[in-house]
Amino acid sequence: MAVDVLLGLQWGDEGKGKIVDYLADQYDIVARFQGGPNAGHTIIINDQKFVLHTIPSGVFRESIINVIGNGVVIDPITLEKEIQGLEALGVDVKSRLLVSNKAHLILPTHRLLDAASEAAKGKNKIGSTLRGIGPTYMDKTGRNGIRVGNLMQDFDSKYKLLRDKHLRLADQYPAIDFDLAAEEEKWMASLDSLRSLKKVDAEYYFHEALQDGKKILAEGAQGSMLDVDFGTYPFVTSSNTITAGVCTGMGIAPQRIRDVIGISKAYCTRVGSGPFPSELFDEDGETLRKVGSEFGATTGRPRRCGWIDLPQLRYTIMINGVTKLVVTKMDVLNEFDSFKAAETYIINGEESRNIPFDLDIPGLEMGYTSIDGWGNLDGVNSYADSPSTFQNYISYLSKELEVPVPLISIGPERNQLLEV
Repeated sequence: MAVDVLLGLQWGDEGKGKIVDYLADQYDIVARFQGGPNAGHTIIINDQKFVLHTIPSGVFRESIINVIGNGVVIDPITLEKEIQGLEALGVDVKSRLLVSNKAHLILPTHRLLDAASEAAKGKNKIGSTLRGIGPTYMDKTGRNGIRVGNLMQDFDSKYKLLRDKHLRLADQYPAIDFDLAAEEEKWMASLDSLRSLKKVDAEYYFHEALQDGKKILAEGAQGSMLDVDFGTYPFVTSSNTITAGVCTGMGIAPQRIRDVIGISKAYCTRVGSGPFPSELFDEDGETLRKVGSEFGATTGRPRRCGWIDLPQLRYTIMINGVTKLVVTKMDVLNEFDSFKAAETYIINGEESRNIPFDLDIPGLEMGYTSIDGWGNLDGVNSYADSPSTFQNYISYLSKELEVPVPLISIGPERNQLLEV
């Protein structure tokens, strides 16, 4: 059997959690392969809202094993809160969750460094979520990190060594308000929850599962335009959010990957700083934000909103090898008699279907086309019963992006999905 990959094609917040939850019963294992608690995958079941930060989105399905892969960075405090919240709802988390021994831990001093570094940037902030993600990945590549497996191997001395290094680094920044003693106390206490989970050498676990004919879904976090190599650098996250990250974040060989399911909103959003060529600053942008409830699931920050950017999507479909496209938030466009799609970038008067090296080029413009709206989708239970203008937009996206669209989300609930 093979591994299917599900990931975001924009700047995150595309609705990945809902789609993973919907597809999960087709798989035996759902695994996170990168990122940390800066991710927020929202799932709404029977009007109840759940936001998952570290645990894979298949956790609500009794028969599915969920694995936190080695490419994920874990904050034990966040993980403990997540486990407690799910258990309060009756979810038997510990029987459904495994953790890779090779996943790195976010220390309280990682969060201290993150906050101090961002504060020191002044007006040049990159929009960090201040959860210690970047400093943790820096220690990983700098070969200083503490991994889950170290909890059972000389942990105290390793922790003190790394903590003291961080404090020396923090002295280079202006002082910030951060109660390290209190945060350390909570962090140490939260390790009991992490220790209570089953740990595995995940690369062997995945290999043996595939040998046994099991089906695996790799769940991405953030979005492809936040990839540290191929996103809008430096306004990116600290991990590889694209398909290639599955191999390094789970220990999966490339030939094991089968379908790559890319998720895109029917429009576009971004949280934090960084270039966003199709961003709207008018009433249309505010309508998208309000109707789409565009506020970060993790940070609560209002998202910047704009029309869908097809050159950007062509780019991320290309680098990910997307075989299927899922379009979410189609119901938000109910509000518009017509809306726009960016088909080209205009640079120095010349049109291009490719995105440039730097999206902050002065004078960069977008070549838009107008799309007819479709009115209200209430009562639509199948694609065949949807308005013709709705179907025309899906056909248009599939043709322009050269990829099939088998699934469309028309609302936040688990069952508000149309199969094409």
